[in-house]
Amino acid sequence: MFDTVHPATFETQVMTQPAATKTKQKKDARDLRAEALKIANTIKTEGQTPVETKAIANGIQRGMEMFLRQQSEKTRELDKRVKKVKQLSNQLVQQKPADEKEENINTQTNSRLPWVLLALSWGLFLVAGVIGFIANSA
Repeated sequence: MFDTVHPATFETQVMTQPAATKTKQKKDARDLRAEALKIANTIKTEGQTPVETKAIANGIQRGMEMFLRQQSEKTRELDKRVKKVKQLSNQLVQQKPADEKEENINTQTNSRLPWVLLALSWGLFLVAGVIGFIANSA
């Protein structure tokens, strides 16, 4: 009914998983070596010894490895920047509701001010008009 796994079998299964990534890395290195040798053979000149061709292939392989390292570093940096931007955007989204509440309060007080000034100015105009009318009739 229940599958029982022997502890030794389980440990060997777990231990083989990291080894699979190592073989992939070795395979990538072998691929690079083969590709570098192929490129070195295509640019081979007459009278070039196999030792010289192998040295050229080693140089090409080192260059390819350096290029791949640089690209992986750039990718890591880009991932870090993207993560940082996401964190900042999340912080801004969290701060935005508080800012909106402050804006609502400011707009409410600011929207009352023009009306108060308008009523005050009309009141002063009426008082000045009444005083002027009284002064002219007397």
